[in-house]
Amino acid sequence: MSNDKNTETIKKEYIGNEPSKKITQNAIIFILIVLLIVAFIISFTLGRYPISFNQLINAFYLKITQNGASNNTVQAVLFDVRLPRIIAAILVGSVLSVSGAAFQGLFKNPMVSSDILGASAGAGFGAAIAILLSLGSIWIQLLSFSFGLAAVALTYFISKAVGRGSSPILVLILTGMVVQALFTSFISLTKYVADPDSKLPAITFWLMGGLSSITMNDIKIILIPMLLGLIPLMLVRWKLNVLSFGDEEAQSMGIDTNKVRTITIICATLLTASTVSICGMIGWVGLVIPHLARMIVGPNYKVLLPASLLVGGIFMLGVDDVARCMFAMEIPLGILTAMIGAPVFIYLLLKGKRGWM
Repeated sequence: MSNDKNTETIKKEYIGNEPSKKITQNAIIFILIVLLIVAFIISFTLGRYPISFNQLINAFYLKITQNGASNNTVQAVLFDVRLPRIIAAILVGSVLSVSGAAFQGLFKNPMVSSDILGASAGAGFGAAIAILLSLGSIWIQLLSFSFGLAAVALTYFISKAVGRGSSPILVLILTGMVVQALFTSFISLTKYVADPDSKLPAITFWLMGGLSSITMNDIKIILIPMLLGLIPLMLVRWKLNVLSFGDEEAQSMGIDTNKVRTITIICATLLTASTVSICGMIGWVGLVIPHLARMIVGPNYKVLLPASLLVGGIFMLGVDDVARCMFAMEIPLGILTAMIGAPVFIYLLLKGKRGWM
C-alpha cells in the first residue's frame, strides 16, 4: 500500500505536472531566458574600453551583413575579446550548475557540489603538471581534462571495490572526498617544487580561475564534451526524481538505478572537467545555484535542471562582469564566487522554506 502511494505521488508531482503548475514553471523559464539575453547584451558594453549600445548594434550589423568597415578597435574588442569570454562565462556557469544539481539529486544530499567526486582537484593537478613542464595551453587543457576524468574514474572503481554490501551512495561520497584530498595534496606538492619566480605564480593564478585568456578555439574544443554531458542529463533528468525515493522504489517502477547512476556520474564529470580545463577551479557555483533554482521552480528535476542551467549562466556572466570591471586589475573568478556564494548559501540555509526532495 505504501509503495502504491509513493508511486502515485511521483507520477502526480514529478512526472506529470498539474497544468497550472506547468504554466507557471514555463513562465519562469521564459523570464530566465529573457534575463540571460539581457545580461548577454549588457555584458558587451562593460569593460575598460567603453562601448555604447549604438556602437554595439552597428558593429553586429556590419559583422552580420559584412557591408562596409567599422571601427577596427570596436570590432576587435567585441568579437576577439568579449564575445568568447561572454560565451565561456555562460557555458561555465550553466554546466557547473547542472552538474551540481544532478549530483545533489543523485546523492540525495543538498550539500553536494559538482566537484564531490574529485573532478576539480584532478583537473587542477593535471593543469599544474602541464604548467610545471612548460607545456602549451592546448596541453594544459588536455591534461586538465584527462586528470579530471581519471580522478572520478578512480573514485568510482575504488568505491565499487570497497562498497560491496554497503550503501553505494555513501561509499561513493566518502571515496570522492578521499580522492579529492589526494589530488589536492598532489597540487600542493607540485606548487612546492615549482619555480617560485615563474611557475608557482602561474599555477596559483590558474587555480584561482579566470576567463581572461579564453578564445573561440577554446570554446570549440570544450563544446563537444559539454554537449556530450549535457544532452544525456537533460534526457534522463526525470529519473532523478524517482531515484530520490530510494533504489527499491525506483526499481519497482522499472528504473535501472545502476545505469542511471553511471550515466549521471559520467555526464556530470564531463561537464565539470571540461570547465576546469579552460577556466581553472571555480567553486560554489555547483553548490549554490541549484538551491537558488530550487527556490524558484521547485524540486522537480524536469524543470530544475533547465532552470539551474539558465540561473547559472546569468550568475557567472554577472560575476565575470564584476571581475573585469570592479578594479584596474582583474579579480580571479574563484575568489569572487566564494565571496558571493558563501554568504548566499548561508542566507539560503537560514531562509529555505522549500523542502528538499
